[in-house]
Amino acid sequence: MKKTTVINVVGLTPNLIGEYTPRISEWMKQGKMASVKPVLPAVTCSAQTTYLTGKYPNEHGIVANGWYFRDDCEVKFWRQSNKLVQAPKIWDIARAIDSSFTCANLFWWYNMYSTADFEVTPRPMYPADGRKIPDINTKPAQLRFKLQAELGQFPLFNFWGPNTSIKCSQWIADSAKWVEQNYHPTLSLVYLPHLDYCLQRTSTNPLEITTDLQEIDHVCGDLIDFYESQGAEVIILSEYGITPVNKPIHINRILREKGLIAVREELGKELLDAGASRAFAVADHQIAHVYINDSECFSQVREILENTEGIKIVLDAEGKQKYHLDHRRSGELVVIADSNTWFTYYYWLDDNCAPDFARTVDIHRKPGYDPVELFVNPQLKFPKLKIGLTLLKKMLGFRYLLDVIPLDATLVKGSHGGFFTTVEESPLLITKKADLIPKETIEPTEVFQIILSHLKQA
Repeated sequence: MKKTTVINVVGLTPNLIGEYTPRISEWMKQGKMASVKPVLPAVTCSAQTTYLTGKYPNEHGIVANGWYFRDDCEVKFWRQSNKLVQAPKIWDIARAIDSSFTCANLFWWYNMYSTADFEVTPRPMYPADGRKIPDINTKPAQLRFKLQAELGQFPLFNFWGPNTSIKCSQWIADSAKWVEQNYHPTLSLVYLPHLDYCLQRTSTNPLEITTDLQEIDHVCGDLIDFYESQGAEVIILSEYGITPVNKPIHINRILREKGLIAVREELGKELLDAGASRAFAVADHQIAHVYINDSECFSQVREILENTEGIKIVLDAEGKQKYHLDHRRSGELVVIADSNTWFTYYYWLDDNCAPDFARTVDIHRKPGYDPVELFVNPQLKFPKLKIGLTLLKKMLGFRYLLDVIPLDATLVKGSHGGFFTTVEESPLLITKKADLIPKETIEPTEVFQIILSHLKQA
């Protein structure tokens, strides 16, 4: 099979390629670009899984970045086990064609315990004293130590949170080159998340993120040169486009005000009690799965949602089938926001009752996606001093709470998840093998076949 590398530049869209991305722009002129119709929901886990299986969420089962696990009565986000994906992956198909085929998955999601040959993904350590220590999970296991000995500790706090920076994408790129030089996989899947975060936090206007565009262009250009020098065909891919937003919808607060949500009070704070709630929403950017435990309130919930300003579409069983979301993991109803709005997970009615984790970076405890984790609370007078003193407590061995995240959802500038994007704001696929792109606009499921076609070249 032909050596192939897929570089996933998250958030890259045609309107961002130009003056500030000279490396990508020049390389694109040598090939062809196709617009990719966003999968619904246009979020990381669903989009990546669709690309890697050639199936929609109703077949592969990844209906969002997180969902309600009905048996546990818990909302769980950012699970890592590849066993959650219910369809064969591209590396399984390719290996069946050529037994010598190997694949390296470098930070694409559902990375752990898969049948890929080489894996690298974040996996922090959580000692009993409350610390969160940056680390990775790898396959083979010893790769974890070799990579960090060579490249330094994985920069977890630059991967997500207020301190996100190009440092993380650069580390991932360097790890990809190390894996190539040492293992020589047939297919390399490389994830570069940098643009995604600055577009949500700062702006979707290229003139306001010129440094970020230049930084990711440099990393991407260096990877293109490196992999082409190794004889690989390179594909540049993105998962979704970021659209500007200016209005958060607190969907769970709306349901709570109607008496549909139950909370449990602990130490004066409120926790969402999903199992005891009649209905609640799992918010994920511009889409939310609404789970209804009490079927008698179905019509009431639907009416509430259909009359909520900022909600564009409410999908019932027929609607979910139309958009390939008819899977048992989906909510009884699925709602999609207007292009300028997005859904928060907030369920408390008084900020004084917000759980302690609400003001921290805690992607696993929150029952929904929280892009406000990209900000430091602007009301803190001396945020660096507070962070420094908190980290000092950590160094001294004390438990600590790094509660510097605001509860102001209006800070968020960009979002994604729906399908209200123009071609200029849509995800893309670029390759020098123009003959392998069937048309100007492709379905998200066709990305799978295009990657496979690159591999199957003589």
